[in-house]
Amino acid sequence: DAAIGETNKTKSQDFSKIQARFYTRLSLASSNTDEVIGERLLTKTESAHVLLRDNFAQKGDIINNQLSFLGNAVNLRGYRDAAEFVAYYPFVPYQFQLLQKIFESIRKVGATGKHLSRGERSLLDAFQSAAVQNAHKPIEALIPLYDFYPSIESFIDSIAKKSIDQAPTNEALEAYDTQLLKALFLIRYISETVRPTIDNLATLCIEEIDTDKLSLKRRIQESLARLERQQLVSRNGDLWFFLTNEERDIARELRSVDVTAAEKTRLLSELIFEDILRSQNKVRHRDTKADYDFNRLLDGAPWKPANHALTLEILSPLGDDYERMHEATCIMRSAEATGRAIIRISESNRLLEELTLYLQIEKYIISPKADQATPSLKRILSDRKDENRTRRERLVEQLSQAMSTGDYYVLGQKPGIKAGLHPTSLLDEIINYLVVNTYTKLPFLKHRCADALAEIKAVLSANDVAQQSLKADGVEELNPLALNELRQYLLLAASHQRILLSDVIDRFSAIPFGWKPEWEIVLLVARLFMAGEIKLMLDGADLDPKSAIDPLTKSVRFKQVSILKRKTADSLALKRARDLHRDLFALLPREDEDGLVADTRENLTSWQTQLKVYSHTANQKYYPGKTVIETAIARLGKQLVIRDSYEFIDTLLAETNAWLDLSDDCHDVSSFYKTQATTWQRMLDALTAFSDNQEALKQESHAANALKELFSIRDNPAPFGLISQIDPLLNTVTSVNERLAAHERELAVLATDQKLAEIESELNKIQADAKLRNQALYPLQQLKITLSELISIPKIRYLAEQAGNHLDTAMDIIAAAQKPAITGIQEPPPSGQQPPIIAPPPTKPIKVIRAQQLSIKTYLETEEEVDVYLAKLKQALLTTLKAGNKVRIE
Repeated sequence: DAAIGETNKTKSQDFSKIQARFYTRLSLASSNTDEVIGERLLTKTESAHVLLRDNFAQKGDIINNQLSFLGNAVNLRGYRDAAEFVAYYPFVPYQFQLLQKIFESIRKVGATGKHLSRGERSLLDAFQSAAVQNAHKPIEALIPLYDFYPSIESFIDSIAKKSIDQAPTNEALEAYDTQLLKALFLIRYISETVRPTIDNLATLCIEEIDTDKLSLKRRIQESLARLERQQLVSRNGDLWFFLTNEERDIARELRSVDVTAAEKTRLLSELIFEDILRSQNKVRHRDTKADYDFNRLLDGAPWKPANHALTLEILSPLGDDYERMHEATCIMRSAEATGRAIIRISESNRLLEELTLYLQIEKYIISPKADQATPSLKRILSDRKDENRTRRERLVEQLSQAMSTGDYYVLGQKPGIKAGLHPTSLLDEIINYLVVNTYTKLPFLKHRCADALAEIKAVLSANDVAQQSLKADGVEELNPLALNELRQYLLLAASHQRILLSDVIDRFSAIPFGWKPEWEIVLLVARLFMAGEIKLMLDGADLDPKSAIDPLTKSVRFKQVSILKRKTADSLALKRARDLHRDLFALLPREDEDGLVADTRENLTSWQTQLKVYSHTANQKYYPGKTVIETAIARLGKQLVIRDSYEFIDTLLAETNAWLDLSDDCHDVSSFYKTQATTWQRMLDALTAFSDNQEALKQESHAANALKELFSIRDNPAPFGLISQIDPLLNTVTSVNERLAAHERELAVLATDQKLAEIESELNKIQADAKLRNQALYPLQQLKITLSELISIPKIRYLAEQAGNHLDTAMDIIAAAQKPAITGIQEPPPSGQQPPIIAPPPTKPIKVIRAQQLSIKTYLETEEEVDVYLAKLKQALLTTLKAGNKVRIE
């Protein structure tokens, strides 16, 4: 396979043909190296076989326990049984697999020449050299890992082994340090196979079966510390790594990077507050479901400064006072200010060193020098960056554990919080404990609305909220304790000066209340406002419930809303107000101020509503009371907009006489529209009906006087005492009107009957059929029916004149319907000729002579004047007849 190299599918098939010719298949891999080495190097004599077998029988468990690994090296096994111990001693089975991986890794990274074999030849040499090197040791000896180093030393590049070669001459190091350095070099690139921890290094470096492993680990730990100080190895948590020359240079430069205490504190704060506590700056209280913000401090320094009532401080080993912060001191510190909790995290191994190295690497990686590094140095820096990611995760885990196992102090107490909680759960427990014990009046706000904004709007919009709010002391859902607490504060603080709504919210959001969210406080204010206990002002003007909705539901306007205590009326004013209420409404109000105002407001509102209904009718022509209604509605509206009960009563009493006068006026108006409006409307309708006959009625003394009285009543602005006179007066006028109208109707009907008779006569002459009769008679018949129903004398006379026109039309219809009379039987015309056309006799047109128009005087006084008039009439008639017309005189 190695000879062919990278093969494609075709070549593989060709090679398989060659392999098929041979019946014996040989494994060309190095997986059976232990067998080869066992046969060629480790065959034991009979006496040695017995000695080793007995030794394993006595110490087999101890041996395998000594050779156990931790972490991801579980596949590196010890001896299965005594036979394997005899076969591989003084080597351990895992060393065959491990050394093969070591050679391969060193070869891949270029630390040796490519001639370093991966298989049996190099491994045989390594195991042989190690065996020879330890040949003088007693039967208890085992081969440590570093004894394999000499076998490959000649193949290692000088630059790679330079630090190992110079170690013996370093006065700061001991001889064992060089051996350990060799072991670290061998496993430098196989950390995925065996993690370079102190426990695993101790296993790799065991030299005897009965080695005291604890002492060995201490020895290795001390050696590693010396090697680290000389920049020969580096540490990443509990892992230790051999440093090449380039890596050592980078390590020296990293150590020279300056890191300030402030940078370390900032990183520690970031790890605790951002990574571990997940940027949490508020905690939800379990009972109220409200969120409470808290300040975050690390060793007295704020993380993202804020100004909240609650504070969580973390005390870390980086703090200057950490060593002096014992339990008593922490208890005192947590009680210094209200709302303070402290977590003193437990001490953590190498916390300061790890934080410092993390910052040094991060600062170096972004430095200009790092940007100009060679590719190999950039690869090392990339490894360091990866190492830092692991280091940060390790720091987070380490700090989380330190917080969970730390001590907790809240408000001068050491609460019994369950130990071992995750930091986020611990934070929730501590802040909840802090909230409960800091906000001692938090339980006052027991019930919270699902939608407080909607509830505020509903409270300010409801008509009966004032009455409901007065009963709040007995309704648990309305938080009576909280409402009373707010009431006491406002009635005291707002008695002489205005208090901003924003200040009220700040007060009751702070200690000892902690009422959240802020809308719950606004809702309490709204209830007191609607109960009339306080008044709200905006820009110097009082707010009514409707106008208060907007500023009370927008937090940006809280600083514009002022709260004032409501003044209360004295007993004398209350008595006068009750007396006025009784005089106005004939009802007794309640005794207390709020009840009195509520009853007065209710009756005034009812009064206002009733007058608004009457105002629609009063706006019509000739209806009385319009001015009274408008004046009353305006006064009522002005009074009802006053929300403050003291001002309400004061304003009401200041205009007592005006209210009493208005009440009398409104009483008359109300009585009128309730009981007399029908009679009034009947009068208006009658006067409208009488208007056509007015001139004729004035000629009758009784009717004229009655009409005058009716017009006087109609035009009276306050006719309320005269309504009883309307019906008698109407009867008088109606009787006269009926008589006059009846006379005119009688004359008109007689004249119409005469005209109908004339039409009937003409129709009979021509023996007209039904259709023609209906066509000629129907208009006058309908006119007669209409006349019989009229009471308007002008209309009666007008229709009487129209009867003549209908007569003329009927005569024209009859004339047009007549046919020429045909006597005898006419001879038929010769064939081919048309019969002669006989024209009907011509129809004479009708001309109306208006007799009145022929007189030059209104009155005829002498016989001579009569003769002149008759001569003119005769002349007009003869002239019309000579012109071929028929004449009708009107």
